[in-house]
Amino acid sequence: QVQLVESGGGLVQAGGSLRLSCAASGRTFSSCAMGWFRQAPGKEREFVADITWSGSNTYYADSVKGRFTISRDNAKNTVYLQMNSLKPEDTAVYYCAANKRGNSHYLDIRFYDYWGQGTQVTVSS
Repeated sequence: QVQLVESGGGLVQAGGSLRLSCAASGRTFSSCAMGWFRQAPGKEREFVADITWSGSNTYYADSVKGRFTISRDNAKNTVYLQMNSLKPEDTAVYYCAANKRGNSHYLDIRFYDYWGQGTQVTVSS
């Protein structure tokens, strides 16, 4: 079992930066692939980025490539999402998720086993 708690969301102006954190409890965190997803009002939850268990492979949605960076610290049981050059269209609730298949890469939310409660990110124009 893995429990996930996101933090770091808030209100920022366009062009600004935020760093989201996702703290995990449970002994299996370091073997899980981790993902960030987001959901804007009236829209489906969408993939943002993910990272394999060792951190050796990362993947990004085209909409955030070059602006967002996912990373993890297995010693701290934490995964991060550094978000730079934020745009109003990045406004959403951001969720972290854990996938027990540590070397996998999935865009589909159905393949993730554990989810956090989400943190709101609002980018003003």
